[in-house]
Amino acid sequence: MAVHMLHAGFHMTIKTIANKMHSAMPAIIRTPARIRTPARIRHLLLVLAVAVTMTGAKRNPYGPHDKASYLNSVIVDFLRPGLKIEILSGVVAADGTITVVYTVADPVGLPLDAAGVYTPGPLSIRYLAAYIPQNQTQYIAYTTTSTTGTATGPVTLAGTDSGGVVTQLDSGKYQYVFKTRAPTGFDNAATTSIGVYGSRNMSAFGIPNNYSTSVFTFVPSGAKVTQVRDVVRTSSCNSCHDQLSAHGGSRRDVALCIMCHTPQSVDPATGNTVDFKVFIHKLHMGSQLPSVIAGKAYAVNRSDYSGVVFPADPRRCESCHDQKSGATQAANYLTKPSAAACGSCHDDVNLATGLNHAGGPQIDDKQCANCHIPQGELDFDASVKGGHVIPAESAMLSGVTVALTKVANNMAGQKPVVTFSLLDKNKAPLAPSRLGSLSFTMAGPTSDYGYTKFGSDVTTPGYVTESALTTSTCGADGTCTYTFTHAVPADAKGSYSIGVEARRSETLLAGTTKQMAVTYGAVNKVISFSVDGSVLAPRRAIVATANCQRCHVAFTTIHGGLRNQTEYCVMCHNPSQTDSARRPIAVNADDKAAPPQGVNFNLLVHRIHTGENLVALGRGYTVVGFGGTHNDFSDVQYPAMGPTGATGDTRNCSMCHTGGSEQALPLGRNSVVDPQGPISPVQAITSSCAGCHAATPSAAHALSNTSSLGESCTVCHKTGAQFSVGSVHAQY
Repeated sequence: MAVHMLHAGFHMTIKTIANKMHSAMPAIIRTPARIRTPARIRHLLLVLAVAVTMTGAKRNPYGPHDKASYLNSVIVDFLRPGLKIEILSGVVAADGTITVVYTVADPVGLPLDAAGVYTPGPLSIRYLAAYIPQNQTQYIAYTTTSTTGTATGPVTLAGTDSGGVVTQLDSGKYQYVFKTRAPTGFDNAATTSIGVYGSRNMSAFGIPNNYSTSVFTFVPSGAKVTQVRDVVRTSSCNSCHDQLSAHGGSRRDVALCIMCHTPQSVDPATGNTVDFKVFIHKLHMGSQLPSVIAGKAYAVNRSDYSGVVFPADPRRCESCHDQKSGATQAANYLTKPSAAACGSCHDDVNLATGLNHAGGPQIDDKQCANCHIPQGELDFDASVKGGHVIPAESAMLSGVTVALTKVANNMAGQKPVVTFSLLDKNKAPLAPSRLGSLSFTMAGPTSDYGYTKFGSDVTTPGYVTESALTTSTCGADGTCTYTFTHAVPADAKGSYSIGVEARRSETLLAGTTKQMAVTYGAVNKVISFSVDGSVLAPRRAIVATANCQRCHVAFTTIHGGLRNQTEYCVMCHNPSQTDSARRPIAVNADDKAAPPQGVNFNLLVHRIHTGENLVALGRGYTVVGFGGTHNDFSDVQYPAMGPTGATGDTRNCSMCHTGGSEQALPLGRNSVVDPQGPISPVQAITSSCAGCHAATPSAAHALSNTSSLGESCTVCHKTGAQFSVGSVHAQY
């Protein structure tokens, strides 16, 4: 009796859910005939019932960048977007037969039907296998393809298997027997890996395809795996690429990439190797490759990478070879230098002939580590670390550190007195006379910089910068004070800020063949203070410098190394700032004739990172810099990858923004001067969004929703609204 009652209640629940699903789902979900077959509906509802049971605790597997986070919950419970492939076992039998058993599931672990009959979205699965020969370090693929190239003739390439046999073992559990076999006499003691990657086609439901990758590593004999290839982890790639999504989005794990990008494979069109260590180094060096500088293009698979600009200095090997990634062989770049790896960046060195190599010709890699030890006694020596030192970060520099302690005489109408410390890297006092520059910048109010006037003699809009190099007073302990010559405006209210910049020059390795002059800057510090006795309110945090450093690592060259922290950048790059002061001396005639360019920080950074996407929007972004230099950012390729693997995807705002600040539309902030834009001055929200959404129709949309009362953007785009910032930027 109890069992019958339980079943009755279960079916009542199913019926209720089905009715709600049917009324809530769009027509495209309701109409396909395959879903209306009774047996299939029963299977669908059974899966849905299990889903409802499993998710009763309100577990949400979707993040803010998943479109599922913004769909009707009933539709999400039906579709369960997402894909997780997990390999359970891999075998290479004595006769060379390769077999893999794996599961396919949605994000909460519910099984999926590969054919897409009983669960939404058919799957497309691919398989590959490779091994690492004894006493070698890289994979050789078992699964290969053959082709004929224009530059190579017939070649064999690592690839995927085809023609094997798939068997369903259970709900969501499958077995694949490869058509490719390991050759007779294969080494069953060699480390072997099977890779499975696939996609789930959700296009019928208006959702991007889902992708997943899985790699299973084992020794066919059953012995423990001791030999691996684990040099760079996917997490390191994702620092810049957001989500590594190569080859249309389907390859998302370095562990899979290295199974195909092996030394055995070359690009048929150019003859260039696609060996991972060579290809990745060359790709990221791009425009800085000696061969490219000399006029030779670098292309692979019909893609020209000659224009790539690495966002960090390419000497920063640990941008990719992250020593904290957990990769077993993360230190390989230090301990195992080789002609292939090192020569991929230094491609003007010919080790066979000795061209451009101080050590002369080398017949193999055996001697490399003798000279190129991990780290030597001096920077800029032949060691791996020494040879990649960025001069401004040399350990031989004495250093300069400025810390802001307090601001006195800080009320409206008064001239602030800043107390600060000036020390070298060993915390020894440093006299201002040892510096090349030392300046303080004052701006306010912190509610929004940009329109405060600090005196008729101040030409910089919204802020004043004063040199303190010769007018600071310092004690023997390195404690100094500086008194501004300009006062806080008499009508000032709220909080203001003062920031500092300092620069120093030194000569390193004096009297040697490597003598060099190095100029570098101190880390900018900013201190805020109340000018009317009200509660101190520092400027809101919108972008974190640490987020910038995910790709750029450090700003050692911007403005001569003087400016390197976002909280300082925004004091000058404020809503009223343009490049008007430098347009008259522009070295480019067109720049001199054009209107000034707005350089408010949000406009500047959005436009720079939108880069090459601006061209498709009918826009460009050129700033005239110091000395009248021409800086056209319309060729910048943002490194973040989208669901299809294309770079330039700017939808993940949190890569730069901090604390969810991208969701907080800047309603009521200062309007932004944008002389080259379709609207100037432009309201704050419109300016922020139009930095990326730069097409004229977007500006027209914003203008039509702005009145004398202000912008109405929050009606549709605030958090929780139908077109919230999060929902319209969701990618997956």
